[in-house]
Amino acid sequence: MKKILLIALLGVFCFGVYSFTNDYQEKWVVPAEYKNKKNPTDASDSENKAIGKNLYSKHCKSCHGAEGYGDGPKADDLTGDLGDFSSSEFQKQTDGELFYKTSFGRDDMPEFTKKIPDDEDRWLIVNHMRTLKE
Repeated sequence: MKKILLIALLGVFCFGVYSFTNDYQEKWVVPAEYKNKKNPTDASDSENKAIGKNLYSKHCKSCHGAEGYGDGPKADDLTGDLGDFSSSEFQKQTDGELFYKTSFGRDDMPEFTKKIPDDEDRWLIVNHMRTLKE
């Protein structure tokens, strides 16, 4: 009986340690057709910059924070990694990858194709996320 209890406790301990590592989260796989998709918007256009920032503030800031650190007011209520948009790891992603993730979401990240139905608007949010790098 002691052996069974010891094995059960060890199993619970191992699962607990494993669940708090970054590797526990399933990798977010982006289909190739999106990964290599080119951003059709002009990121340098001042009107586009303003629209992208406004859309980010309206739809993303509450979870991801003003600077994209994942520290928005709703962040504590969510599970999973919200990402740090300023990090080099985040910024290494292609525009297409960011567009896909912003559009379709997963887990706590909502799908924005209904809230923001215009593809161009979601591309403008991607442009704004690029401005958050360190």
